[in-house]
Amino acid sequence: MTVDLLGFFGVVLVAYVVPGPDFLVVVRSAADDPAKGRAAALGAQTGLCVHMLAAAAGLSVIATRSPVVYDGIRLTGAAYLVYLGVRAVLTARRTAREGHHTNEAPSEAPEEAGPDNQGRLRSGFTQGLLTNVLNPKAALFFLSVLPQFVDGDGSMAQQIFFLGMLDILIGVVYWFALVVVAARLRALLARPKIRRRWELTTGWMFIAIGVSVAAVA
Repeated sequence: MTVDLLGFFGVVLVAYVVPGPDFLVVVRSAADDPAKGRAAALGAQTGLCVHMLAAAAGLSVIATRSPVVYDGIRLTGAAYLVYLGVRAVLTARRTAREGHHTNEAPSEAPEEAGPDNQGRLRSGFTQGLLTNVLNPKAALFFLSVLPQFVDGDGSMAQQIFFLGMLDILIGVVYWFALVVVAARLRALLARPKIRRRWELTTGWMFIAIGVSVAAVA
């Protein structure tokens, strides 16, 4: 099996570096709690596993060639992104009201109220998983980009699986490095005003991405 690994690594790194829904989910989760950020990263990569297996089995071809199936996935993913955005905006408004009543007293940590550690980890993993699984662009990546690096003389399914695993491993390293950087924002986000601006900014970004995904013909 002959694969252009250098070219493949370059394409994959560019795909990860360009901010998207996965990027927002991982960064927001890491800013709340580094462990939650790692859980979100693992959730996103688990979603890639789903796309990879579907592509290797040929299921993604069926989905992308069927307008009804593709649009269903696209609109469901868009709705989920909008949901995450609306929830973030509402959290910012709730924080503003609480800060007003407490004279902007600094909070100890930018955590959501109530959830225990396991609950945060489940929340991060679920958000990362759903954001990625419901992103049809991830499926298209395995169908349109990976085949360009496949040797036509070998088994396409096996090669897609091989390249997909490399993609996932690269992503784990990248996301975990990003979590380390994003986790340093925690002290800054402990300030109520900055926390509200963070929630509003990322919330509206989620909504904007969701609307743009839904609007794509």
